[in-house]
Amino acid sequence: MHKLTRDFYNRNTETVARSLLGKLLIHCVDGIERIGKITEVEAYLGPTDLAAHSSKGNTPRTRVMFGPPGYAYVYLIYGMHHCLNVVTDTIGSGTGVLLRALKPIANLDGVNTRGPGRLCKAMGIDRSMYGHDLCSDDFYIAAADAPEDITIAASPRIGVDYAGAWATKPLRFYIYGSHYVSRLPARKQHAVPDH
Repeated sequence: MHKLTRDFYNRNTETVARSLLGKLLIHCVDGIERIGKITEVEAYLGPTDLAAHSSKGNTPRTRVMFGPPGYAYVYLIYGMHHCLNVVTDTIGSGTGVLLRALKPIANLDGVNTRGPGRLCKAMGIDRSMYGHDLCSDDFYIAAADAPEDITIAASPRIGVDYAGAWATKPLRFYIYGSHYVSRLPARKQHAVPDH
């Protein structure tokens, strides 16, 4: 496998979101690599996207989203669950991709990795990882040496009903047919091309 470079993240956010599916999230914890295959993501398109945290502007919480691509935006929800976003696109864009689910690959036996909070718990990710460089050697995303063919499906994002018209946009992407997704959409699934 080979680590993704900064250029991978420095692209259109929806393109990065689709491209992350099937890649490997790797976190070295106490000398042991925890590895999961990314199976579900959501794209957040910056300040105009009312579901994105960056819609509130460049604040102490969101400042990493406005920085260079390829860094981790980690935050806490409901006072107890951490969530991991990958910063994308150009500096100042305020965009990112939320990682929602993983298929366990190594050292994740018997843990639930479906859902962003469970994903972070399983991978040992918390707010201390805020702003961490995903091009580092201990916490990064890599491409498998022999990637498998996947079909990508899209649906509206989960839990963003407050975002007006943005709530219905199909910005959640997942590996079609995978058992490792947080929730299947209530309505018919729509496959989208992987490009």
